[in-house]
Amino acid sequence: MSNRPKSPFDRSKAFNLPNQLTSLRLVLAVVMFALIAWDHFVTSFVLFVVAASTDWIDGYYARKYGQVTTLGRILDPFADKVIICGTFIFLVAVPETLAAKYGLRPWMVVVIVGRELLVTALRSFFEDRGSDFSAKWSGKWKMLLQCIAAGAGLVYLACAQRAGTAEPPAPDWVWGILVASTWAAVLLTIYSGIGYVAAAVKLLRE
Repeated sequence: MSNRPKSPFDRSKAFNLPNQLTSLRLVLAVVMFALIAWDHFVTSFVLFVVAASTDWIDGYYARKYGQVTTLGRILDPFADKVIICGTFIFLVAVPETLAAKYGLRPWMVVVIVGRELLVTALRSFFEDRGSDFSAKWSGKWKMLLQCIAAGAGLVYLACAQRAGTAEPPAPDWVWGILVASTWAAVLLTIYSGIGYVAAAVKLLRE
């Protein structure tokens, strides 16, 4: 019989159902990116909805059944950022996206990605010091609006692809949702980012 101490890493707990769903979300994101690059926008939209849905499901399940793990706390926000930031990056690389009046623009993607990197760095710094730097309501609403904007972008591209050279490339209601959700997401992204910076400054002064 071995006298070696057991490893503190419990694989059965680390790879529980919520973390498996989070890992699946990352796989779906990679497949979705490839489909966007190959102009399969309808299928990409379906995968995006499924991936975004698992974000809510795995978090709810982990909290309800007490399956929150350190791996999950790291992997879940990472998967969120990969999906959102990656989707916007791939969307803005499609010419039809830039052709949408008042729609998604490269500078907006820079703002979104920059905010996510900044907040991630701040959270890592302060949580290492034992400070509470948990998500705020503005961050959660920001995530919802970003998901709506990304989904609307995929629907817009699917409509434009179907219309071909016809005008307009998409119904007015699709264009309206795209523009409204995109600008709302960007504005709330900026607002929430400022809120996190203000919270960081407050913690540094304490």
